[in-house]
This record gives sequence, structure tokens and C-alpha cells, in this order.
Amino acid sequence: MLLKRNRPRYLQGLSEIWSSVKEPSSAQDNQGAVLILQGRQLQILDKLGSLLKSVEELKEEVTFLKETLPKLEEQIRDELRGKNDARKISPQHKGIKRKKSETTKGAVEYPSSEEAESEGGYITAHTDTELESDEERGLKHLNAENAKVTEEKAELLSVLHQADAGHCGSESEKQETFRMMLVHEEKYGNTVDFLWRLARAYGDMFDMTSDVEEKKNYAANGKSFAGKAVQLEESSAEGHRWFAIMCGYLSEYESVQDKIKNGYLFKEHLDKAIELDPKDPLQYYLLGRWCYAVSQLSWIERKVAATLFGNPPTATIQEALQNFLKVEEMHPGYSKYNYVFLAKCYKDLGKKSVA
Repeated sequence: MLLKRNRPRYLQGLSEIWSSVKEPSSAQDNQGAVLILQGRQLQILDKLGSLLKSVEELKEEVTFLKETLPKLEEQIRDELRGKNDARKISPQHKGIKRKKSETTKGAVEYPSSEEAESEGGYITAHTDTELESDEERGLKHLNAENAKVTEEKAELLSVLHQADAGHCGSESEKQETFRMMLVHEEKYGNTVDFLWRLARAYGDMFDMTSDVEEKKNYAANGKSFAGKAVQLEESSAEGHRWFAIMCGYLSEYESVQDKIKNGYLFKEHLDKAIELDPKDPLQYYLLGRWCYAVSQLSWIERKVAATLFGNPPTATIQEALQNFLKVEEMHPGYSKYNYVFLAKCYKDLGKKSVA
């Protein structure tokens, strides 16, 4: 660039020299003409001296640039490499295939506008500028998509947090949570963590209403959403747990045949939930309730179960007692209902003094 900048002055000097040399002298014998010629010769010498000085300055600048450019290049590489190491590459970005070149080894994954501008001049001198431009556009698109995903995830986490808080609140808070979950169903209806919480909200509504038809409706819908959660993620302990709970709710209002069928489903999914999350006392309480209910089946209920499934479900009061005791061991004072069933078990076993 410096050479180009000095070129007009250099050419101008040559032009002036050439013009002065070509001018004729018709009065060489004339003293005045001699003086003029001598004066022009001095001008020419002066211009030549200036040109030589400019050439020397250019030589010095070229030498300086030759010494400085490698250091500057290395400094830029180190700076870009340091920025690159400080950033995390998204899984989507890892899949992009880059052309390898000496200038792209330290390229920043998600450059800012300022960084992109500074890199542009550097890359233009060594690589395919068009390729880099396309790649930068792709990275900007990925960056925007990642920002969108992060925003949606934050919104989902907020909804889940509100659902958990509402479940532990008053009846009015549970009702408000239920309405809030219904509003977000369309958006998060394929998200496992949302689905089992929605099933739980249906369970809360089941507990709060006294209308039989409403109870059946809440239980059926809750079972449907919990079932969808299990279909989407077989390893969801919460999905299996709430599916089992909804089966238990439905069994209270169905025929003997459907009651037995839901009883089998209850046990199957509860066992799976315990396998996936063995440290939750609620699941052992539910298992104790199932064992106690099976131990109390009537003769006709056992007969129907044998006809439909070959072997009726079996469980004893002693097994129910062991599960209720396990709940107390894991979490002393867990629930007043656990104490109620402990007392029932001891009473049925003839241990009234313990009860």
C-alpha cells in the first residue's frame, strides 16, 4: 500500500525529468541560455535526490513490513485461538464441515460483528472469501437458532417450576396451576416432563372434586397424558408412577372386570417406577396400598381375575405392612395415611396393641 501511495510522486518526478530533457535549447551560446540550463540541471539533480530519498524510505518501510507482518500474523492467530478455546461449540456446529487452511485453524466459532470484520481482511488474503462468507452466515443462523432454543427452554422450565409450586399449594393454587397447564398443553404436549406434571394436575383435580363423573373424567384424562409420557420416554419414573396412580383412581369407579385390569396395570407400572427410582417413599406407600387392596379382594373378584388373566393377583397383609414400614423407615412421619394403614394391617394381623 505504501508503494502504491508513493508511485504518483515517483512517476511525476520521472515525467518532469523526461520533459526537461526533451526541451530544445536554441541559444546554447547565449549566456542566458546557459544559466537557464544550469538552473534546470540543478532542479533535475534536486529532484533526483528527492526520488532517491523516497526510494530509500520505501525500502525501509518494506523491510519493516517484512519483519512485522509475520509477528502480526502470529499475534492474530494467538488471539483468535485464545477466543476459540474460551467458547463452547454446540452439537449442531460440530457437524459443519470446514475447509482446512492455515488461516482457519484458529477461527472463532461464533464471531461478533467486530471480530468478523477483522477476520475478513485476514482471511481474504489467504483463503476463499466466498466460502468463509457462506460459513459465517451459517454460523449466524445456528447462533440465532440456539438463542431461540435457549429461550424456549427457559420458558418451559418456568412452566414446570410453576406446576411444582402449585401442586404443593392450596386448592385455589392447584386449580390455577391446572388451568395454566391446559393453556400450555398444545406447545409442550410432546415433552415428557410437562406431560407427567399435567397428569399430576389432573390427579389434584380428582382429589378436590366430589362429583363422580368429574372424578372419572379427571382420572381418564390423567391416565391418557401419563401414558403418553411413558410412550415418549420408557425410563420416566414419574410417568410410570402417575400412570399407576390414575389406574388406581379409575378402579374405584369401574366394573369388576375393568377394576381387575387396572389393578394389573397399576402393579406393572408401579414396579417399573420403583425400579427406576427406588428412593421415593410415595411408591412404597402405593405398593402397600395395592397389597392391602389385593388381600381384601372378594371371592367373586378373584374368580373374575382368574377367568380373565389365568392367575388372580396375590398379596398378603404382611406384605402390605412391610411396605408401609419401609415408608416410615425412609421418611419418618411421611404421611398420616401411612399411619392409618399401618394400624389397619396390625389390626387385621391381630396385633391390636401395636395398632
